[in-house]
Amino acid sequence: MMEVWWNGLSHVLKILYCIAIPATLIFVIQTFLSFIGGLEGGEGIHFSDTSGLDLDTPDMDFIDASDIGELSHDISEAIGAGDGAVLRVLTLQGMVAFLTVFGWSSIAAIQSGGEEAASIFLGVILGLVAMLAVAKLIQLSAKLAENGTTDLKNAIGEMGRVYLPIPRKGGGEGKIMVQIQGSYMECSAISEGEEGISTGSNVRVVDMIGNVLVVEKEEERE
Repeated sequence: MMEVWWNGLSHVLKILYCIAIPATLIFVIQTFLSFIGGLEGGEGIHFSDTSGLDLDTPDMDFIDASDIGELSHDISEAIGAGDGAVLRVLTLQGMVAFLTVFGWSSIAAIQSGGEEAASIFLGVILGLVAMLAVAKLIQLSAKLAENGTTDLKNAIGEMGRVYLPIPRKGGGEGKIMVQIQGSYMECSAISEGEEGISTGSNVRVVDMIGNVLVVEKEEERE
């Protein structure tokens, strides 16, 4: 039965099926591995990995002509921006998305009665849309990961309040509560002054040594 069906296909459809089916299998594997990684909560699997995980292509029902035009323009800008921009688009996830959407959309168009050339052109356009959408998702994922990582350097210049007394210079560490990237955190702190800083004192972060903040009492600043 399968042999009869296969032999009844045109050469173009056979090629498209040979593209779409393997790409879809890779897509399923990527999604499965991403799901497993999410369940484990591990750090080894990230959306931005070029090993290709968590690949979600956009719903084509929500893409109209204006979207295609805008995304095509973005592709042109990305290509014109240099090799770095091109590589951000041509990831493994993006290529799998392109091949999957290109293959199945071309097959659907041909089997709906469309001309082969026009159907393949439509498949290319929709594949490029999917590839760029994945690139944008990867970029967004990277930004979210970056924003979600607390950088203690952002505490420099911020006001804080002493939680555990801070000894004088060379006497050890205390604790302060300080706002970093919009969230209050308890951080280790030391003083470079000749007097300790008591609990409840207002301090300002002036430097950082390793993961320890250097503070001074606010009233000591000129």
